[in-house]
Formats: sequence, C-alpha cells, structure tokens
Amino acid sequence: MTAFEEASELCRELDARRVPYVLNFARPEALMVSVAIPGERWELEFFEDGHVEVERFVSTGVEADAAAAEKLLGYFDER
Repeated sequence: MTAFEEASELCRELDARRVPYVLNFARPEALMVSVAIPGERWELEFFEDGHVEVERFVSTGVEADAAAAEKLLGYFDER
C-alpha cells in the first residue's frame, strides 16, 4: 500500500467515525494528518517512500495563568 493509500484509508476511517482532522504539508515530502482529541493531539506523516511517522502530544492539564497567551507569544520573540 502506498503512503497516499494509507493516508486515504485513515481519513476514510476518521470520516466514518466523525472525527475531525486537518491535512497539511509540514514537509514537502510528506502528507500530515493532524487529529485533536480531548487532552491529546496526534500528527501522522505519510512519506513518499512509504514510511509513516507518528507523534502524539499529551496535555499536562489546564494552565490557569492569565498570562498564558503572553508566554506563548514570548516564545516566538526569543527566537
């Protein structure tokens, strides 16, 4: 099965389960399927050569800090 076929099959399965997802090209050689579920975000990248990379990000909880948005923006100021 090609990377495109694998990505297509995943999208069909997500559609069947009514799970929202986003398709993206974060790298020119791979199609990314991003899925956000409560407390987690998954990024599955399907590469032209057939391999798949999966990253799973798990929440550490809710930050009640009113300055959280400023912290986020500050991260990019430091770069």
